[in-house]
Amino acid sequence: MADKAQNDSLDLFIALSRASQWVNAHADRDIRKNGLNRTEFGVLELLYHKGPQPLQQIGEKVLMSSGNITYVVDKLEKKQMVRRRASTEDRRLIYAELTEQGKRFVEEVFPAHTSTIESAVSGLSPEEKRLASGLLKKLGKFAQEHYK
Repeated sequence: MADKAQNDSLDLFIALSRASQWVNAHADRDIRKNGLNRTEFGVLELLYHKGPQPLQQIGEKVLMSSGNITYVVDKLEKKQMVRRRASTEDRRLIYAELTEQGKRFVEEVFPAHTSTIESAVSGLSPEEKRLASGLLKKLGKFAQEHYK
């Protein structure tokens, strides 16, 4: 019986990994068409939807190290999509925020990117998507809580 449970777990892991790989391939191709990589796009998306963020917290939200965030924000600054701003309350705290150009860029490309994602996951019905989303959130929370 343990072998069956182990096989179910491995089958789930493989299916989850392959599904993630292929859905990400669709998203990455779309993002590259716009001259960015997934991390740069993720930072722009975060700043657009959540507003200015402390550099230290961006990494946690887009699952990157603080050193990588500095590099990504530097690249986005050179593209004039993001700027740094010191906190008025604590000078040690630096925020990243979208420039007007960055905001226009996200508003221009995000609807097509959303359509790309919708197309990539259209192999599931709306009900199946809700079910899969709920189960994957449950799985993710469990794995996070039991990570040591």
